[in-house]
Amino acid sequence: MTFDGASVLVTGGSRGIGKAIALRFAELGAERVAIGYLRNDRAAEETAEELRGAGAEPLLLRGNVASERVAGEAAELGPFDVLVHNAATGVIKPALETEDKHWDWTLNANARALLTLARACAPQMPKGSSIVGVSSLGSIRVLENYTLVGVSKASLEALVRYLAVELAPHGIRANAVSAGVVETGALDHFPNREKMISDGLERTPAGRLVEPRDVADAVCFLCSPEAEMVRGQTLVVDGGFSLLA
Repeated sequence: MTFDGASVLVTGGSRGIGKAIALRFAELGAERVAIGYLRNDRAAEETAEELRGAGAEPLLLRGNVASERVAGEAAELGPFDVLVHNAATGVIKPALETEDKHWDWTLNANARALLTLARACAPQMPKGSSIVGVSSLGSIRVLENYTLVGVSKASLEALVRYLAVELAPHGIRANAVSAGVVETGALDHFPNREKMISDGLERTPAGRLVEPRDVADAVCFLCSPEAEMVRGQTLVVDGGFSLLA
């Protein structure tokens, strides 16, 4: 599996899962790797250095990934062979404690941003290109305090199915990867973080938590020629966590 000479965009690519995805593409031969990030310049610069060390040219795209401005700048950096929407945020609260502005922020960043980016970038993407959205088990299962993020991920997965059909005539594939519990900085926003980790370890048949590299490998597979006939699917990477009753 190689991506020699490929141009890749990974939103939320400066840390955690997104960083692992960006670096994996570089390791597999990508020539240019653009990473979208919101505001942490230091993390972005550190990731850029690692990308250079892996042999890829890093491109930094700063700002709210759901904005038309960032989408337009992304299009100018293209054309891309791979577009990965990994950036995610959201308000972690019980449903009845949320507000409309929380809904708008979460759904815009996690789901609508992919549509905005696809509208901006897909017209330039060559045949054989791929779009991947990074989802989570909360899209189909009820997790504590996860109402808005879960709904946004369900929306993301539905959008991937529609994009897969609409973009197929243009030679562009669309899929999603749904990750289990991954111990990254993103878990710090959950009040029950430690319980999530301990429960994940206890009930995962594989005997360990999912690591960012596991997700990165799945994303790269879906973007490879070997996955040519995988369209509009959500690949679950959770070590078997979701199989248990």
